[in-house]
Amino acid sequence: MTTPRYGIAEWYGRPFTDLSPEERSQLAEHALKADLEPPPSPFQPGQPTCSKRGGVCSMQRYEDDEGRIGSALGIPTAFGPRRFGEGQVLVRWLAEVVGFSEEEAMVAREVPFMLSTNTSRPAGKIDLVVGRVAGEGLVWYGLEIQAVYFSGNKMELQFQALRDDQGERPPFPDRRRGPDWRSSGPKRLMPQLQVKVPTLRRWGSKMAVAVDRAFFDKIGGPSPVPSQDLGDGDIIWLVPEIKSDGRNGFQLARGHWEVLTLEASEDKLLAADALKREAFEQSLRARLEPLE
Repeated sequence: MTTPRYGIAEWYGRPFTDLSPEERSQLAEHALKADLEPPPSPFQPGQPTCSKRGGVCSMQRYEDDEGRIGSALGIPTAFGPRRFGEGQVLVRWLAEVVGFSEEEAMVAREVPFMLSTNTSRPAGKIDLVVGRVAGEGLVWYGLEIQAVYFSGNKMELQFQALRDDQGERPPFPDRRRGPDWRSSGPKRLMPQLQVKVPTLRRWGSKMAVAVDRAFFDKIGGPSPVPSQDLGDGDIIWLVPEIKSDGRNGFQLARGHWEVLTLEASEDKLLAADALKREAFEQSLRARLEPLE
């Protein structure tokens, strides 16, 4: 039996394993043809058309059941920041954590933070800012959202298989694909924090960071004694989970949160142990494929 592989958990906002063969085929056409208008994104205000190429919102590990998707393993992980927009869960959560009432909390999106020295145009933005205006006073907190990057063979091959397949259950993923945790954390998220957090610290504010539970677990998970005192650090880690709602697929739900310093966050993102050579080569043998 093939070892478990990552496959689609949500496709264009819909639970993948709930789709009929006809629905999978239709969505595969959208994923493969750039000239077709994509379905709407249910996770964004106003439900605009999905802007993510291929429409894969999240992925999950599955067992192989005779060439078909079997039991799901673990929890889904988000493959795009827009997946975190569902129901304004994150901004409402952050507002509550920092002591804003829903009536007074406000949100701004993609706020310019850095300017190019050559053009004076925005060269860096904060994904979201949750603020409160009281008279002349303004209190605010930044929020960076980090989904995981994808690695492995192109999804087009899987989309083609889904377009042509008429089995009741979806076919098992044809190739190894999955989250690239290292590219998502140390290579992408950490530089963002290193640039933005010191400035916010000088300004007397803080940065919140949102990653899903699968991602957070890969960088060590909750601290042994997590702090929820805003005075104990620079970064508010918000860790939502993509959970089955028991009715209509998945829902973004509040999970763990804690406060860490920038330095502790860097240590968390960089934490990794080198494999033994034997373990590395065993994994390598399983992944090597002939040239196409």
